[in-house]
Amino acid sequence: MTPKITIIYEDNHLLVVEKPVNIPSQEDETGDTDILTLLKTDIKERYGKPGNVFIGLVHRLDRPVGGVMVFAKTSKAASRLSEQVRTRQFKKTYMAVIHGIPASRDTLFKDFLLKDNRTNMVRVVTENTEGAKEAVLEYSIVGSINNMSLVRINLHTGRPHQIRVQFAQRGYPLYGDQKYGSGVNKPGQQLALWSVEITLKHPTRGEDMTFGSTPPNKEPWSWFGII
Repeated sequence: MTPKITIIYEDNHLLVVEKPVNIPSQEDETGDTDILTLLKTDIKERYGKPGNVFIGLVHRLDRPVGGVMVFAKTSKAASRLSEQVRTRQFKKTYMAVIHGIPASRDTLFKDFLLKDNRTNMVRVVTENTEGAKEAVLEYSIVGSINNMSLVRINLHTGRPHQIRVQFAQRGYPLYGDQKYGSGVNKPGQQLALWSVEITLKHPTRGEDMTFGSTPPNKEPWSWFGII
C-alpha cells in the first residue's frame, strides 16, 4: 500500500512534507518505495506534467525517522538550499525519546564520527582518525518518566546516524533503536526520533521560513503528556 504524504507547504520552488516512518529518503539497495520517487509521481499526476519531474533532495532522514522534510522543485532552489545546509543556515530540530536521564538538562555534544560503509554503522573515533567528521548537537530535556527522557535537539551538523550514535555513546540510546541500542530495545519497536522543525531562507525571496511537524500521539511519545 502506497503511503499518503502530507504536504506542509508548496510553492514554485519549495516542497515541504511530513515524511512517514520506515520509508527511505531516496532509492536504495532494498528497492523499497522511497519518498523522493513518491513525490515525483505525485507532482507528475497533480499537475499533468509530461516527461521527467525535477525534485531535488536537499537533506536526508534515516529510514525509521519521520517528520518534516524539505525538497527543491527547481535546480536553482536545490543549489541555494544545499549551500544553506553547507553553511549551517539550514536549521534542523528533532525530538527523541532516550533511555536514561542525563545529568545535564541541556548541553552540547561534540564528537568525531566515522562511517563504515560496509556495515552501514557509525562510531565515535578520535579527531585525527582518517575520514572522521565533526559532529555537533545541542539538546535540552523536555520531560522524564520511568528512566526515559524526551529531548529536543538542535542539530549543528548533519552526519549519518549522528543523533543516534552521539546519545548511545554516552549511555542514552534512543528508544527503539535496533542498530545502536539493541541491548535495551525490543525487536519491532519503532525508533523514537522525529524531525520537528526546519528553518531556512526561501531560495528566491530570501525570507526566513520555519516548518514544523509533531510526533504521533502514541507510545513512547505519549508517555510525557506533552505531545
